[in-house]
Amino acid sequence: MKKLAVGILAHVDAGKTTLSEAMLYTGGAVRKLGRVDKGDAFLDTYELEKKRGITIFSKQAILEWNGMQVTLLDTPGHVDFSAEMERTLQVLDYAVLVISGTDGVQGHTQTLWRLLARYKIPAFLFVNKMDQSGTDKETLLAELQNRLSASCIDFTCEKDSEAFLEAVAMCDEEVLENYLEGEPITDCKIRKLIQKRKIFPCYFGSALKLEGIDTFLEAFDRYTICPEYADTFGAKVYKISRDAQGMRLTHLKVTGGSLRVKMVLKEE
Repeated sequence: MKKLAVGILAHVDAGKTTLSEAMLYTGGAVRKLGRVDKGDAFLDTYELEKKRGITIFSKQAILEWNGMQVTLLDTPGHVDFSAEMERTLQVLDYAVLVISGTDGVQGHTQTLWRLLARYKIPAFLFVNKMDQSGTDKETLLAELQNRLSASCIDFTCEKDSEAFLEAVAMCDEEVLENYLEGEPITDCKIRKLIQKRKIFPCYFGSALKLEGIDTFLEAFDRYTICPEYADTFGAKVYKISRDAQGMRLTHLKVTGGSLRVKMVLKEE
């Protein structure tokens, strides 16, 4: 089974937690579709988050899709809690950067983009709120290419079209040269280009109305690569918290070998 750690990042109010909720619901991880404005979102568990309608602490959930297991990490979008978000970046295999279709690329969006570049994290983009009036796909795509990267490519178009294949080929000299010589651009090549941050797939939809979510999950199954880890044990700690009983919890990602837990019974 392919296992991935995927972080959801966005400027505040772009719909990041709503997208996380939609992915978990579509993947069958939750039976009820919660909403941020109703205070029943699965990943906004703290009372302060429910009252303010924002994510303050990074949290995780697991969903499965076509034999792929994704550990989904929902991170704070508000700039005041950037440190909590940045700690999570260290354990990500891929990131999803959520863009508001009504607001486009905002100030904090560009900060997040630079952080993804610093940590060399491959990124998928989901342009949310496309159900609202005034949103235009072509205009938004042009903004992403101008303000983030020219390698932001619309992956909702026909994958075998000449326009799509040329856009992919233009992002890498070797791929372009081979393409001009008649060599096909396979899914394998596209996966490697995404992993190397040569291209950034862009998807459009509405998380609140579950529009485009199936397609987005299928993209992760089709265009991601499971990372290779060493045989010797290794791990990265990205969060320490406490449960309802006050027990200390250490959140970590195993990056090699396997984790063995030894139970120690305290004598009375």
